[in-house]
Amino acid sequence: MTIFRKQKDFEAFENILEEAKDRYSMRILSYQIMPNHWHFCLYPRNNGDLVAFMGWLTLTHTQRWHAHYRTMGTGHLYQGRYKSFLVQKDIYFLQLCHYIESNALRAKLVKRAEDWRWSSLWRREYGTDEQKGLLYPWPVVEPENYSKWINQPQIENELEQIRTSIFKSRPYGEEMWLNKMVKKFDLEITLRQPGRPKNGS
Repeated sequence: MTIFRKQKDFEAFENILEEAKDRYSMRILSYQIMPNHWHFCLYPRNNGDLVAFMGWLTLTHTQRWHAHYRTMGTGHLYQGRYKSFLVQKDIYFLQLCHYIESNALRAKLVKRAEDWRWSSLWRREYGTDEQKGLLYPWPVVEPENYSKWINQPQIENELEQIRTSIFKSRPYGEEMWLNKMVKKFDLEITLRQPGRPKNGS
């Protein structure tokens, strides 16, 4: 269903996001809020931070949403637990940010990705210093042509790989790195990848 029905709904969620970021010292690298879902690229500092951050964020948003719409006691706002996966830095990180920050463009809600108000891209491009303070500096250098690149259709193979990572909680990166993550975090996944993302910037 549509969670964010009007501008105030988006604003309320971003206010909660600010609170959650300060409460758990979460490093927010990119995000986008869509009418019926959202995506984040987060960089937790310690084990357990992600679970605590997301738990507080979703619970607080659900409570305040129901209070605002006077629907307390009518059930859950979110369908199931959020999906999460590891991502390798460098090109894979950039591809993930491309996926997140061009979501509204793919959905044809805007003509340019940077025009979607409820995103990290809008904050970096047009936000005040205070608004930009929500975001943590990227662990990689932003490409000079990022604005042009993000407004181009993403390679289908990248989209397929990222969506697989989302739905199966599969680490997103090159095969050697993926194997290391599986061993390090004792992940139960099929190691063979159906395809490998093409490099580019």
